[in-house]
Order: sequence, then C-alpha cells, then structure tokens
Amino acid sequence: MLLTCIVALSFWATGPAGAQTAAEKALAESGPLPENAFGSATAPITVIEYASLTCHRCRDFYLGAWQQVKAKYVDTGKIQFVLREYPLNALDAGGFMLARCAGEKKWHAVVDMLYRADDQWAHAKDPLEGLRGLMRQVGMGGDEMNACLADQKLLDGVNTVARRGAVAGVTGTPTFFVNGRKVTGALTIEEFSAMVDPLLEASR
Repeated sequence: MLLTCIVALSFWATGPAGAQTAAEKALAESGPLPENAFGSATAPITVIEYASLTCHRCRDFYLGAWQQVKAKYVDTGKIQFVLREYPLNALDAGGFMLARCAGEKKWHAVVDMLYRADDQWAHAKDPLEGLRGLMRQVGMGGDEMNACLADQKLLDGVNTVARRGAVAGVTGTPTFFVNGRKVTGALTIEEFSAMVDPLLEASR
C-alpha cells in the first residue's frame, strides 16, 4: 500500500552565520540518492530545482519552459540543471519512488509521464490504480511497484533530499537556485533567460 506519511519539512538555524553555512552545505550535498542532472558538470551556471509531482506550478514549468531551457542552455553546455525531490504529500513521495525504481535510464521518462498524465493518478479517485496503469507503460508490474513503494530506505532517501532542501531555504515548489540564488515560482523562458543571461555574460 502507498505510504501515507511524509516526514515534516522545516527550516531551522542556530543563528545568522550558522543558518547561512547550513543552507550552503545542504544545497551542495543533496542527500544519499544520485543526482538527476542534465547537462555538463563543467557548465558555468548550475540551476537546482526542488519540485513536487502534484504541484501544478511545477507541472506548468515542466510542460512550458523546460524544453526551451533545455534546448537553449542545457544542451548547449551553458548550464547544468539538477532536479531534486521535494514531496508535499504521500502521492508525491510515491511518484518519485517509482521514478527511482524504474532505473536511471527511465527516470526522466517516468517523471515526464507523471506530469503529463497527472489527471490519471494525482487527481484520480484511485491514485494507486492510476499509477499501476501508468507504470505498466514503462515495464513495471504490480508486484514490482508494490515492492518499490514499500522500500523504506528509498523513502528515507527521498525525504532526506527534501529535508536538506528545507535547510537550504525551500518552503514550497517549485524553488530554483541559480548559482545559489533562490528564485520561486513557475518561471517562463523569458524570466529564466533574464536571470541566466547576465550570469553567462559575466562568466565570459
């Protein structure tokens, strides 16, 4: 059965200097799970997005600006884009777990599918049945799916990524860090370019 609780996410600090150090460390070290990164690790700009799968603004960014961002900046070596899990509820956590269990080569395909078909699971009367139907499309059967959702170590890993995001300053999704600078909301390609282009110009 789908796990029904998510570790509470909070931001804590011991003082202004300590909070800054803790936030920077949390952003630099996401947690025990492999990073889901696109683009070159040597790119002059790193963008880290904390997202949830049931978040409409995250879906709007993904279905709207992301493909343009990828073509203009990621595929050309100008930025490295990292997507980190920040589940807001049990369905978010389950979706991210299934994407992880599908394997590194299928992770992006599963995330893409879950955003595009959110009405079939995130807003369905029977989310688990919706997820079963969707995961069959990427070759994951019911028993494998159940085993994935019961994997406490994986859930702990997803929650660790989210907790460290909270320490870094995330309070909602989507939240982006552009070379460490925090920006929130579903960015358009124009808004994204307005942030990134001056940094690219300065890096030349």
